Amino acid sequence: MSSTKKSKVTITLIVALLIVALGSLAYQFLWGKLFVYSPMKLGFSRHELSNTIIYVQHGAKFDGYAAFDTYPPAVVATHELRFREKPVIYIFRDDEDYLRLSTTKARFCAYPNGGLVISPWALKEAQEGKISLETYLKHELSHTLLYQQMGVLNAYIYFPRWLLEGTAMYRADQMGTSWYPGRKETFGYIGQGNFIDPRDYATAREKRAVLNVKYPIAFMYSEFGYIVDDLIATFGKQKFMQYTRHLFSSLDHERVFKDVYGIDFDGFLLDFRKRVEEVAPKT
Repeated sequence: MSSTKKSKVTITLIVALLIVALGSLAYQFLWGKLFVYSPMKLGFSRHELSNTIIYVQHGAKFDGYAAFDTYPPAVVATHELRFREKPVIYIFRDDEDYLRLSTTKARFCAYPNGGLVISPWALKEAQEGKISLETYLKHELSHTLLYQQMGVLNAYIYFPRWLLEGTAMYRADQMGTSWYPGRKETFGYIGQGNFIDPRDYATAREKRAVLNVKYPIAFMYSEFGYIVDDLIATFGKQKFMQYTRHLFSSLDHERVFKDVYGIDFDGFLLDFRKRVEEVAPKT
């Protein structure tokens, strides 16, 4: 085969691969895992309210518009920050579509672009009284509010995941609800030696933590919530706000923590555990 023909074949293959790749990407945006990022919401009706935008999949039964629209102002009040854009909430027809059109198997998921998906089984659990929809949504809206204050790199990579969860737990007053242990139970677990370094959360290092607890993820979230609670109780609300705001634009958590609080993060964690163990129930 001549070099000219080989070049034409190569170009044809490259073009074909690009077409396939672009077609696959378009499919994921329209009917797959990247749906939340798509500008086109095929099969959903759009409802813009005072504080939220709610997309409801055709065939889904939903009547919680008024209640959902009251939650963002409550989140703003507890965080002392404002939404730069209305949070966008997605309601799905059934479990299959939820799993097909989102990247998670969790009940709820807040995306850094402002989208918030709610699983059909979460709505069912709320109707059955197993979970508080208000508490969970305030938790997820906390994520959305913080994401809107950050740049792309911080939202997707650098902002500490534990702090994102701990802030949401604290602001939604979620410790001690549903499966999440409250103060006495969490402190009791920590007093028994159960603890995860917050920086290990959502990393490969998470497996190093030995947690002899009933619900490990729920325990971690409560631990992070009480770390936030301790930061505010020990150093004050304004220091915590300063710490959080610096992290919206900084890529170096350790330096920010030391600059704001005057101690390194490892030293704080040791002090936190000592304070917990002093009041933890004895077994």
